[in-house]
Amino acid sequence: MTSPEFDVLIVGGGLMGAGLARAVRDADPDARIAIVEAGPAIGGTRGQHLHEIDDPELWRRYNRGLRAGTQAHYVGAAAASDPGSTAAHAEPGVYRLGSFGEDADELPGAAIAWNSGGMGAHWTAATPTPYGAEVFAFGGRDEWDADLARARELLQVHPDPYGQDPAAEPVIARLRELFDPVSAPGRGVQAMPMAVQPVGDAGPHGPLRRTSPRVIFPPIADGSDPAFTMLSDSLCLGLVMDGSTATGARVRHLPTGGEREVTAARVAVCADAMRTPQLLFASGIRPPALGRRLNEHVFVSGRVLVDAAEVPLDLAALRPTLAGEWHVASHWLPHSGARQPFQGQIMSALVLDEDLRTPLGYFVQLSWYVPTETREENRVEFSETETDVAGLPRMRVRFSYSDADRRMIAEARAAQRRAGEALGDFVPGRDSEVLAPGSSLHYTGTVRMGLDPETSVCDPDGRVWGTDNVYVAGNGVIPTPMTANTTLTGMVTVVRAARAVASAAEASDGLPARGRAAGPGGTSP
Repeated sequence: MTSPEFDVLIVGGGLMGAGLARAVRDADPDARIAIVEAGPAIGGTRGQHLHEIDDPELWRRYNRGLRAGTQAHYVGAAAASDPGSTAAHAEPGVYRLGSFGEDADELPGAAIAWNSGGMGAHWTAATPTPYGAEVFAFGGRDEWDADLARARELLQVHPDPYGQDPAAEPVIARLRELFDPVSAPGRGVQAMPMAVQPVGDAGPHGPLRRTSPRVIFPPIADGSDPAFTMLSDSLCLGLVMDGSTATGARVRHLPTGGEREVTAARVAVCADAMRTPQLLFASGIRPPALGRRLNEHVFVSGRVLVDAAEVPLDLAALRPTLAGEWHVASHWLPHSGARQPFQGQIMSALVLDEDLRTPLGYFVQLSWYVPTETREENRVEFSETETDVAGLPRMRVRFSYSDADRRMIAEARAAQRRAGEALGDFVPGRDSEVLAPGSSLHYTGTVRMGLDPETSVCDPDGRVWGTDNVYVAGNGVIPTPMTANTTLTGMVTVVRAARAVASAAEASDGLPARGRAAGPGGTSP
């Protein structure tokens, strides 16, 4: 029997695919790993964040979009409206799901990335800690805590990358007066943990770097790992199955149109919450829960100009914005359960005069994330006959809010209004907006993990039910409704899948399941 080309084939080169490659490499220095990635590189370097880009015009375009303060507005500013008739002609960037040929009228704000690094090239890098109902500790709390710590390590999470500005403390103090009394211990207003690190020796007040796929796993960009292969500009058309076993994947090289079969001992799909179930469907892997229980928290956007007469804020004493940043601080109102069920993402920025030196004001973005019920009827369906721009089964998204969701939205708007009015002149109809479904870009549940093959797509290790060696990881695997940003929690599923993949490799080598060291920073499989 011919040996497969690779020990592990990963579909998707975003944060999750990079995290899986890194975790498998740490567990097995000799594993032959390949990543299949369809989207072209932005700025010439694979897997980099747009914040790192050298091209001044590309960087300005990215930053202008990000200054809108919400991911949905960033997408609207940055996305191409039409990828063309085929994916081979699509320019790199972020596209509305509908513009990619999908039926997404019920989730109109939904978007996907078509570029190297996926959304990992664009994300804001907020990594708040999952809490309460968000935690899915199938293996017990100790294992959850260890996996969460490893996920933080892979994403290089910093507890407070922007640092605290004493001159702005009155703003945060006012919000703490409102929300700390109804928050769980340790869950009051605080600095937002972010996957952001100071650059080089610049220290806490110098330029900051977002964690991108190439930061997590540098060989994506520099080819420094001889046992790693990057299959760039290559669209995965489907997994090749021999009964319940995947033998590899069918791949099309987009620039030439050439197709071939890539063989592998194990396959992990880390596309995104929309395209991971799409690829499984295209491969004939269709467990009953595939695409079902799509969940997304509601995004209520808002901002307020701080009234310095009401909040004792000395504009002249405020620190300047860090190089390459639009905001000076990033804070977090964690959710705490029934008494405080919402997350607030609080980002503050200076309003400067024409010479960009003298502060004229201080505004605070108040983005409220609102949890929604997990319901089977919210789902992604796939066509047997129609295809999208990429040539894969066309999606139809079914999504609506329940009565309980709408009540929660009303309560969230009231809480946001209290925060805004505590800081300045805040008028909900002018300063706040419930964004269209899909706008958060934080989708979960479509390939959810669980213990029941009827209501989940994979087991707690990420192995897809009914298969021997197909794994899924990323935000779509999260089985719980999320209030917080999803990336850190999605990376927990990567840690679990990587451990299972490494364990399977050891078993196939005839080694004991725990007979090989995990490598730097890893955990024993």
